[in-house]
Amino acid sequence: MNPITVDGGKGTVELGDEGVLHLVWKRGTVLEAADVHAAMAMVNELADGAEYPMLIDIANTQAVTRQAKAVFSVKCAASRIALLGSSPVNRVIANFAMARRTLPCPTRFFTSRNEALSWLLQARLS
Repeated sequence: MNPITVDGGKGTVELGDEGVLHLVWKRGTVLEAADVHAAMAMVNELADGAEYPMLIDIANTQAVTRQAKAVFSVKCAASRIALLGSSPVNRVIANFAMARRTLPCPTRFFTSRNEALSWLLQARLS
């Protein structure tokens, strides 16, 4: 499947061959609440009533607004979420997004794509 552009154009979503949803944010993105809502709507549409593990690539994300962070507690078609980053800034963004809120599914931060995918797929084998 080819990536589908999220409304607003700041990211893409696709359902990979391994059965993992991939959400990739574009370089320099500042995430607003509308961006996160649009991405979740696209994820739900692709999942078509099912749940899938999801890899969210935040390596290119510049910032996340307070309003966008509040949206992270809303349930979508993700059964678990791996946040993939490459820098200390990404780790801060991920930790702030996960801190002090009830997340709708298990969520972890990774700097290795292989480790993130392994964690996402291990739950399907359990």
